[in-house]
Amino acid sequence: MNAVHIVGNRRLVGDVKVNGSKNACLPILAASLLTDEVCIIHNVPKLSDIDTMLEIFKAIGVDFSYVGHHTLKVQARNISWEVPGALVKKMRASICLMGALLGRLRRVVIPKPGGCVIGDRPFDLHIKGFKALGYEISEKDGVWILDEKHLHGATICLCGPRGSTMTGTINVIMAAIGIRGQTIIESAAVEPEVVNFCQYLTNMGAKIDGIGTSTLTIYGGNFLHGCEYTIIGDRMEAGTFVCAGLITGGNIRISGLELGLLDSFLCHLKRTGANVFQSVDGTIYVQSDKPLAAIDVITGPHPGFPTDLQAQLCTLLTQSNGNSVITENIYPNRFMYVAELKKMGANIKHRGPCVHVKGPCPLKGAHLIATDLRAGAALYLAGLCATGDTFVHDVFHLDRGYEALESKLQMLGAKIERIRID
Repeated sequence: MNAVHIVGNRRLVGDVKVNGSKNACLPILAASLLTDEVCIIHNVPKLSDIDTMLEIFKAIGVDFSYVGHHTLKVQARNISWEVPGALVKKMRASICLMGALLGRLRRVVIPKPGGCVIGDRPFDLHIKGFKALGYEISEKDGVWILDEKHLHGATICLCGPRGSTMTGTINVIMAAIGIRGQTIIESAAVEPEVVNFCQYLTNMGAKIDGIGTSTLTIYGGNFLHGCEYTIIGDRMEAGTFVCAGLITGGNIRISGLELGLLDSFLCHLKRTGANVFQSVDGTIYVQSDKPLAAIDVITGPHPGFPTDLQAQLCTLLTQSNGNSVITENIYPNRFMYVAELKKMGANIKHRGPCVHVKGPCPLKGAHLIATDLRAGAALYLAGLCATGDTFVHDVFHLDRGYEALESKLQMLGAKIERIRID
């Protein structure tokens, strides 16, 4: 079993480049099934989730190959509408195959997907959208069967109790692409990854109005062709490195992210007094030269504070001056890392959807369990600033969303290595 050993209390200095966005790449790979022509996708991150998607591609008959270190060539000529269950259950993003296969074949048989255990993430809005488009849906033993019945464009509201749904928006767009007529999605997600996805589809020949807004109009039934496209940088990886620089008292520069993708996160950090800014070329400069102040944060759909950076911020706030409160409005079980931070001496209290953080609080190395992807990143940050040795177990979660994370931290001066524990 793999674990990571971190010797903390070392200042990070230097340059680091983020890879392509996992949350943008997976839907774009799925959208490549909407055509039988060749698609060339650049800036594909090397992650276990990407490997899982490619395993699914192989199982359903998609041809693909790497034609560069981060460039994939994909062609879906003769593909199956039945998706294997063992692979789908490895990650939640495999749900995007529903919309892609409906848009291309108008039928799909797929088990409910898996992924990180961070709380109830229902698929009811996806199903609502498919039904509105005229698909007949049944479920047996945890497997969905969707088939065309009376397909037509529709007006669909995708607002749920926790706001808009990113994967639901993406799924309904792809399903609507294959149906003649006009479909309007109200309360559509506006995350940068959704914008990147829609731009990819327009490059393939799709006609979509309102990209970047909460109301999308899809004109379906158009022929889609292959194209060449570049994935945006990963804003969650960039935000994690920002926190790493600040929590270690470091001085780092982060490249590979487009301007504006991390605005909400950086605005919250400026409230702490952090010396962080992004230049016009997208480079983020982090210089930790003064103590940070406590802040209150509420997560929410874009352009709100991203839930995928909540755990990392909480760890950073253990080193700020005062009492901070973080309210999680997206995924209710996203505080499982709190118990691990408390092992290190963090002064954190978990109450319902909130955590109360009192700082600054010195952290001491300990043996920790990464319960999910972003929780694992938070524990790495804690280990980087702690005194003594920290061991993070179950780090396979981090391989789902961070490419070569230990190597990048080593280049910045961290003493960190992956070890084998039997």
